[in-house]
Amino acid sequence: MGRIICAGLGPGDPDLISVRADRALRGARQVAFFRKPGRQGQARRIVEGILPAGIPEHAMEYPITTEVPFDSPAYNDALARFYDDWADRLAALAAADDLVVLCEGDPFFYGSFMHLYVRLQGRVETEVIPGITGMSGCWTATGSPITWGDDVLTVLAGTLPQAELERRMAMSDAIVVMKTGRNLPRIRAALQAAGRLDDAWLIERGTMPDQRLARLRDVDAADCPYFAIVMVHGHGRRPEIRCPE
Repeated sequence: MGRIICAGLGPGDPDLISVRADRALRGARQVAFFRKPGRQGQARRIVEGILPAGIPEHAMEYPITTEVPFDSPAYNDALARFYDDWADRLAALAAADDLVVLCEGDPFFYGSFMHLYVRLQGRVETEVIPGITGMSGCWTATGSPITWGDDVLTVLAGTLPQAELERRMAMSDAIVVMKTGRNLPRIRAALQAAGRLDDAWLIERGTMPDQRLARLRDVDAADCPYFAIVMVHGHGRRPEIRCPE
C-alpha cells in the first residue's frame, strides 16, 4: 500500500516551494492535481519542469466552478459527488504506488485537498506538506507589513453576506479577504460601508510573473479576477519601537 502525499506549493512562484515539497515532487511516481476542464491548472503550472518526465498524471477536473451559486444545493451535491469519486480513485491509485497531490498555497487553508483528506482517513496513509499561504505571498508583494504591534488580523471569505463582511471589517485592524472573484463588488461595498475602502488593495496572482497590485477603489467593478486577494494593512494599535535612522 502506497501513500498519498499532498504537497503545498506556496503562492505561485516556484522558488517559494519548500525543500520538503520539492523533494516529494522530484521523487514523484505519479501525480494528481485540480483544474478547470480544458485548463492546465494553476498547481500543475507551478511545478512545470520539476516533476520527473513521463510519470502518470491524473487531472481532477471540477464539475462546476462559478456557473452555479456556491450555496445552492446543486453546487454542494455536485462537489460532494466529485470529492467522493476522487477519494475512491486516489485510494485505488495509491494502492499500487505513492501518489503526490498538488495544492497551491497551503493545503489546510481553503485548499480543495481538505475535502479529499477527510474522505481518505482510515483508508490510506496520507501526508500533508504545508506551504506558504497565498495571502502571505500577497502581503509581501505589497512591500508593507500586514500587522504592527497589537493589530488584530481578520481573514474573511468573500462569500459571506455583505452585512457580516461589514461587521467584521469595522472591528478589525488588518483584513484579508479570500474568495474574491465575482464576490468583489460586494466586498468593495462592505469595505466602503466600514470606512476601509481607501486603504484596501487588490493583489492578483501574487508572486507570479503577471502579478498585479492596485488600490481597490481604482479597480473597475466588473474586474473580478479569480486568483486575487483583497487586503487592508494594519497601522498598529500602540507605538512601535522605532529603528534608528
